[in-house]
Amino acid sequence: MIPPLSAETIFYIAGFPVTNAIINSWIAVVFFVVFALIVTRKREMVPRGLQNVFEWIMEVLMSFAEQVTGDKDTAMKYFPIAATIFVFVLFSNWIGLMPGTGSIGVYQLHHGHVELIPLLRPAGSDLNLTLAIAGFSIFMTHIFGIIALGTWKHFNKFINIMGIVHSFKKGPMAIVVAFIEFGVGVIELVGEVAKTVSLSLRLFGNIFAGEVLLTVLAGIMAYGLPIPFMFLELLVGIIQASVFAILFLAFATVATMDLHAEEEAH
Repeated sequence: MIPPLSAETIFYIAGFPVTNAIINSWIAVVFFVVFALIVTRKREMVPRGLQNVFEWIMEVLMSFAEQVTGDKDTAMKYFPIAATIFVFVLFSNWIGLMPGTGSIGVYQLHHGHVELIPLLRPAGSDLNLTLAIAGFSIFMTHIFGIIALGTWKHFNKFINIMGIVHSFKKGPMAIVVAFIEFGVGVIELVGEVAKTVSLSLRLFGNIFAGEVLLTVLAGIMAYGLPIPFMFLELLVGIIQASVFAILFLAFATVATMDLHAEEEAH
């Protein structure tokens, strides 16, 4: 059976629906909490074992962030959020390939028919989750922009009301330019919404399409046929997590530039 677009509700907690995608996300969160506790329990100046692996992963991700932002100090500001997004998106999608995902579940009555509802579903195949991550990412870029430039100067990049007011003292051409800049700012506001939608739909579309593909292949031949495509999904998980983190770093870097520096960067 092809999975539905929306995640299925497994049970309720105080009236809050808990879907199979949320359960997948909780597994990822619990894993990282336990992993962090184990790694930081006995930290050493000369790392060994699991601590050494963890520090190597962080160094690779940090080097990657520096290449995107072009500056180590800038990368350090955004790295905690970018790295968290990367590892969460990657791991939550990878555990969607675990045996039992999509096949082990509970039977529920829907529209007069008893259906098997999977207990686990890849987190990225739930549009609610991808939209939440994308919205949080864009929101944080504006927070960084406010911290770097100040509230007035940051939002002035989008709606420059004072520029229009002051243009009346400078002549007709200045007025025309001010209104053009105001129109461009409105387009930029629309662009912020478009960024959120694009980030969420890109991740959702790729992960959900992979889930549908594996389900169809498993229905044709459960043994052997889906295996090559599962390795492909591992690669897709890395690519999608990388793209999400890269775009967040790029958006955050641009948001902290003043208007003239941003034009030079473009």
